[in-house]
Amino acid sequence: MAINILFTCAGRRNYLINYFKEALNNQGRIVAADMSLSAPAMVDADLAIIVPSIYDDHYIDALKNIIIEHQITAVISLNDLELPILSKYKSEIEKTGAKVIISNERVIDIAFDKIETFNFLKDIGLKTPQTYTTLEDTRLAIKNGALEFPLVVKPRWGSASIGIDFPETDEELDLAFKLQQIKLKKSILNTASSHDFDNAILIQQKMDGKEYGMDIVNDFEGNYYGTFVREKVNMRSGETDKAMSIIDKRFDAVGATLSKHLKHVGSLDCDVFIANNELYVLELNPRFGGGYPFSHEAGINTAAIYIEWLKGNTSVDEFNQYVAGKLFSKCDRMLEIKSS
Repeated sequence: MAINILFTCAGRRNYLINYFKEALNNQGRIVAADMSLSAPAMVDADLAIIVPSIYDDHYIDALKNIIIEHQITAVISLNDLELPILSKYKSEIEKTGAKVIISNERVIDIAFDKIETFNFLKDIGLKTPQTYTTLEDTRLAIKNGALEFPLVVKPRWGSASIGIDFPETDEELDLAFKLQQIKLKKSILNTASSHDFDNAILIQQKMDGKEYGMDIVNDFEGNYYGTFVREKVNMRSGETDKAMSIIDKRFDAVGATLSKHLKHVGSLDCDVFIANNELYVLELNPRFGGGYPFSHEAGINTAAIYIEWLKGNTSVDEFNQYVAGKLFSKCDRMLEIKSS
């Protein structure tokens, strides 16, 4: 049986395209969809298809047409902003016969809205940085000793594509907050934030400690499979540039707890800090994250596991050879974008 996989909002995730191509071993095709033909991931896919913006009224119909025409087995999204849309239309899309590997709307809402993330983590007993959405509440918390500089200022919804600021004084906080609002209005995040713009900027306690990334993998029914952790050795432009694989039961416990309460589908990318010898969970991204290549190269082949699950096979441990102490670094490569 051929397994044909459609990656939506393919962007720059060439590594995922190639990991899945390798795992398929010529037993299917990788189709990449993006609104720009010059998106790098389109080059490595077996087939590249232009689609409208995710906010276009015809976007879902365009995906359904691709699924039907190219006999797509499964759909995987690679963009935070698309997740709420695909989750909303999941059952409609799956009427085509393809499986949409995405969590339900509740999970997407919890992860997409960082205030919901904060409340969820507190409710299930996990530690997370103090978080606010107004300057007034922030200043009151500082006055009462519940919060102190430096702080983190970033968008509440979606990815941090407009950047993150780290104010160290009250004056910097005021300037950073206003600048984030201005940048938000001009960015792609404006649509996602427009329904509550006055509370669309997040102010958060800045953690002083080591930062880690976790891939928490569930099967397609939301059952826990495993947690795979990497220490972020170096960051560049907000993304992990170098990382080392680790195995630590404390992270496994956090991963299992998140899996139990979220029941997410597939891989969930999670940011964690160790501060004062305790684990603090920062963000949840219910998709393949930018740090997945570090986990993959350290021995967990989630791409191959997905394909086995799509075939109906449950025995996948041969694809889990994860080991600690593997240090990897990202680097760029040049791709020629064909004009026709």
